[in-house]
Amino acid sequence: MSSSRHPIALAIERRVGGDGRLLATVMCLPLVDGVFPALILAGAVGSISGIFEVGLLVFGGSATVAVILADMDGTPREQIPTVLGVGAILLPVAALEAALAPTIASVLDLAIFERFAGLVILAIAARTASARIGDLIPRPAIVVGFGLIASLDPSGAELAIAADPGLIVNGTAAAGAGVGFALLIAIAGPWLRASVDIDRFRFGSAVALGVLALSIYGFVPSDAPLSLAVLAMAGLLAFDPDGSPVPQSDESAPGGETEESLPDGGDPSNPGNEAETVDSGVSDERSPWL
Repeated sequence: MSSSRHPIALAIERRVGGDGRLLATVMCLPLVDGVFPALILAGAVGSISGIFEVGLLVFGGSATVAVILADMDGTPREQIPTVLGVGAILLPVAALEAALAPTIASVLDLAIFERFAGLVILAIAARTASARIGDLIPRPAIVVGFGLIASLDPSGAELAIAADPGLIVNGTAAAGAGVGFALLIAIAGPWLRASVDIDRFRFGSAVALGVLALSIYGFVPSDAPLSLAVLAMAGLLAFDPDGSPVPQSDESAPGGETEESLPDGGDPSNPGNEAETVDSGVSDERSPWL
């Protein structure tokens, strides 16, 4: 179970299990539920800053960070091949969806669909911030589905695939930025686990996603990468060098109990002492945002 209590990672972890499959599911989910194509159609990868915004916030977001730091076992050398394996799947599928985007756009009213694309990002931001809020709003895939229905305009349909090479390059670059971010997290994992509060970064990522949605609606200048600035600020605020990593095991005493946890340095074989230790309890590591 993820020590970060990330709501998205936890929900997926219960279904797929395994750290490699969990990472693949988290990073490839935007391709499956339609979020990535929606962002492409909304013009989110039309600039260099947009490429990094989509790559870092959608593919390499806080769920990816939580999986690598809290769920994946092994050293960075063992984790890097897993991340590269996920990238080998992510990049070609992202390129394919970017190639099909103009054809899909020919049957849609993009002005209407962009509004739903913003709602999709807001839904992801809410689900990232809190699982309780996520339970009260529709899933992003449902929002994408309604957006496709509401913006359907077959009058401009084209039977031929009208691929845009520039859009393919930008879409693939966005996926590559997400994979590169995941690689950096895996490489710096041992240091980050002891220096970064994952839940603070998760909440900051949710705010950055909200800023990205505002840029799609035009409330924030699209040429100003404010969401990247918010994400960088979230990383700084999550930096906690005095924090201690969640202990994995304690073998200093029989049954995982230390001598300090026993009242008056008592005998750990005494059932009474054991009961008192259980009653005193230790606060669990649940996220303050849940």
